[in-house]
Amino acid sequence: MQSNSYQRGLLMVILGVVFLSFDGLLIRLANTDGWTIVFWRGFLMFCVLGVLCCVGSRLATLSSNPFSSLASALLLGLISSLFVLAVMNAKVANVVVILSTAPLFAALFSRVFLGEKVPRRTLLAIVICMLGMSLVFMGEGARGMLVGNLYALAAAAAIGGNLTLLRRYPAIDPMTVIAGGGLLSAVIALPLASPLALDAERYGVLALMGLVQMPLATVLINSATRYLPSTEVALFYLVETALGTLWVWWMLNEAPAISTLLGGAVVITVLVLHAWMGLHLERQRLRFYPGFVGK
Repeated sequence: MQSNSYQRGLLMVILGVVFLSFDGLLIRLANTDGWTIVFWRGFLMFCVLGVLCCVGSRLATLSSNPFSSLASALLLGLISSLFVLAVMNAKVANVVVILSTAPLFAALFSRVFLGEKVPRRTLLAIVICMLGMSLVFMGEGARGMLVGNLYALAAAAAIGGNLTLLRRYPAIDPMTVIAGGGLLSAVIALPLASPLALDAERYGVLALMGLVQMPLATVLINSATRYLPSTEVALFYLVETALGTLWVWWMLNEAPAISTLLGGAVVITVLVLHAWMGLHLERQRLRFYPGFVGK
């Protein structure tokens, strides 16, 4: 049976973003300072993924792609740190709204550095999603959250940059660079953190975040760049805008504004249509070029 790489990448990025959407909720439930959260989740990610990297020949990819692997690890460590700091200095809804600009950065970087033509359907989807996110932003406001918003904007740029880098160098092993990114973020955060001053409940939340949620989410999303353009992968970060707000609302009773609900509905609708169009075009390509397997 002909392998459908688009479907594989689509499944990876959807599952990855769903796992990722619990990030804001878990940060809130950890109930400690941002640098301590950055340290523990980075260190725990390094522990669990570092062990898995020792199995097989994953570490060998570092010697064949040393500089690109290091760059990806640095970006991942930066993304993790910036996201935590953003959530600690702004509302979760504001942070995930600003992160929705990641497709714009990915499209810009892919066009400039990779020479990839961005499909019109992707550009249209980005524009409509931005309009949906403007509804969320207008409902939440930004007063007193400038620092957090700037952290989130920097994280969005780093996400777009990393997805483009992975698209350019598909031989990079996602698990290895994620483990490296976790270690780098932990080293940076350690001097400013208080890692031994928490109770059992907060350690449990951090363990769930660092050992399960973040490794699964990041590996799935980064692996999807082998099968989908970075712009399309980044587009699915918009799902976190709706789901991330929903989890905080449900678990912590932080009811979003009507505009947040409307904006989230716009995003989900556009992404479903965009994915359907991508699958339809992929089926057509395989029908006319059955011997060619694209990325």
